[in-house]
Amino acid sequence: MSHPSSSDAWVRAMPAVFVLIWSTGFIVARYGMPHAPPFSFLWFRYALSIACFVIWIRFSGVRWPQSRSEWFHLSVTGILMHAGYLGGVWAAVKAGMGSGLSALIVGLQPVLTAIWLSSIGSATENRVTQRQWMGLVLGFCGLLLVVWHKLTQGTALDHVTLLNLSFAVMALLSITLGTLYQKKFVKPCDVRTANTTQLIAALLVTTPIAWLETESVQWNFESMGAMAWSVLGLTLGGSSLLYMLIQKGAAASVTSLMYLVPPCTALLAWFLFDEPITAITLVGIALTAWGVSWVLRPAKSIEGEKK
Repeated sequence: MSHPSSSDAWVRAMPAVFVLIWSTGFIVARYGMPHAPPFSFLWFRYALSIACFVIWIRFSGVRWPQSRSEWFHLSVTGILMHAGYLGGVWAAVKAGMGSGLSALIVGLQPVLTAIWLSSIGSATENRVTQRQWMGLVLGFCGLLLVVWHKLTQGTALDHVTLLNLSFAVMALLSITLGTLYQKKFVKPCDVRTANTTQLIAALLVTTPIAWLETESVQWNFESMGAMAWSVLGLTLGGSSLLYMLIQKGAAASVTSLMYLVPPCTALLAWFLFDEPITAITLVGIALTAWGVSWVLRPAKSIEGEKK
């Protein structure tokens, strides 16, 4: 009997590691947001991430994209998945939207992805099955329960305006379109050069917006810590894992992992900030995990149980 290689074990662990890293995004926002305007913070994040990737690429000697089409498609995904998604989330929270509602709006991504895949219909490898639809509905119901206490017990600063709602919807559409676009148009290539290309495009788009912000970045222990983890953990780690997961898996299955981010964030907030976890939150976490398992579980295993 052959034993699984370390690379196989890493591939199986990638979804769990991605969810854990991506869930720290709201934790970073809690530390960094009070001390910096959103797009200026993201500008520094992109610039420092590019510098780290360039050093990594220089020492590893990997190949950069070779054709204009590769650069173009990677740039489009960078604008959508970095500048559009991150900029939308951070700007919505900065403009007064609570983290619960912003997480709920962005949490619609798996449903939008499934609707799009079902509408095109011809790609059988990405076709959303009835079982996956049930999993998506279960997952969203669980997500709603997880963020329910933040929706019903928000602070006086948590409010919805046309401005912050527009930012949140922009983030939702950007991450959804970026995921679908990358799966369809971006050819598999080295994740380091691909991510760097995406970040360069995001930096160029973000630069004029950051210049218009009147608030300056206040560098202190909290903002520098948030920046360090944003670069090393979220961009170099989380964004690279997301790129690899999209290349390896079906779009509906990959995006369903986003359902697990708010529950994981709730657990991290409980551990780090002693935020209470209610019975409804625990039920929501269980329901979300169950729904995602229905989306990710191979169809053969379900058919085998019925026989």
